[in-house]
Amino acid sequence: MINEKILKWGTSRSVIRELFEYGNALKREKGEDAVCDFTLGNPSVPSPKEVNAAIKEIIDRPNAHAYTSATGALNVREKIVKALNKRFNADYSPDGIIMTTGAAASLAIVFKALVSSADENIIALKPYFPEYKVFIESAGGVCREADFDEDLSFSLEDIERKIDKDTLAIVVNSPNNPTGAIYSEEKLRSLAALLEKKQAEYAHPIYIISDEPYREIVFDGAALPFIPKIYKNTITCYSYSKSLSVPGERIGYIIMRPTVDLYETLCYAFLGAARANGYVCAPSLFQYVIAEIGEVFSDTEVYKTNRDIFYEELKKMGYSCVKPQGAFYLFIKSPLGTSIEFSERAKKYGLLIVPADSFGAPGYLRIATCVKTETVKRSLPIFKKLIEEK
Repeated sequence: MINEKILKWGTSRSVIRELFEYGNALKREKGEDAVCDFTLGNPSVPSPKEVNAAIKEIIDRPNAHAYTSATGALNVREKIVKALNKRFNADYSPDGIIMTTGAAASLAIVFKALVSSADENIIALKPYFPEYKVFIESAGGVCREADFDEDLSFSLEDIERKIDKDTLAIVVNSPNNPTGAIYSEEKLRSLAALLEKKQAEYAHPIYIISDEPYREIVFDGAALPFIPKIYKNTITCYSYSKSLSVPGERIGYIIMRPTVDLYETLCYAFLGAARANGYVCAPSLFQYVIAEIGEVFSDTEVYKTNRDIFYEELKKMGYSCVKPQGAFYLFIKSPLGTSIEFSERAKKYGLLIVPADSFGAPGYLRIATCVKTETVKRSLPIFKKLIEEK
């Protein structure tokens, strides 16, 4: 009577959410200052002032809350495409963009549109956001994992081992959650060359699904390659959650260049997948907000400040980590025991950090640095105490 797989996903929340809810309960019991919560990637900086101004103006418009077209309001799509084409010297068309309820919906739609058989697989590059696996399996496919190298970039050799005739796509997330790593253009070009070779060998497209919720959060002038120019068969899934600090509003899009193989078929397949998943259209109010504000983003300088404090201080203490180039996470190796054991020990001091086993990286932990700098500083003595307990 009940779908057991779906029930399992409902009854066993992600470790991120489990720790987050534990932290909420602890704050209620002992107060905010008793907890240093680095679990959830919940932006701490305010939205740009233009966002609230646009909401106030739009709210009184006729039909502000009415349905839009399933693909999204045409004027919204036109403005997004115009901005992207100018910014990236691209050739997007309004016909190739579908507004969605955030990047999660974008990914779920794309996976569902691509998978047609239980034998087919989509490759996730470890470490990866754990919900990829849920979305892929709920679409009826297999989530196949490819390993990462010591520098936290993907292993091209392992990707080649994992690709077979049933591979439909590879999910690329750069800047990456949970590592903050940015994949270099050289590495991405090598991946593109491999996929071109495999497409020819298996006589069907193999897509890169570029998951880009952190596209605007890049540090130290790091170069962020524009993947659709590197690999023709790229499908981009974007969210404004992080760039505008509006994660609760659930607004994003799927976009492809017209040169993508099966372009027109995919456009219709995405609409069909959205319909099947119950996504009638993205929230209309925030579609209009996006069109109104243009290329405006939150001031994320505090994320760089937090990264620098954490990286420098934890390295001094003896923690092993790679300096992130973007997003708002720091990825550290557990200095003692398993990552789960270390996370449990940290909980005793009110320090909440996420073991990365479900990200495909046992032995590592993720620290979400999108918090107040005061919280970062308050946590440092706890990190020092933990590593000295070895």
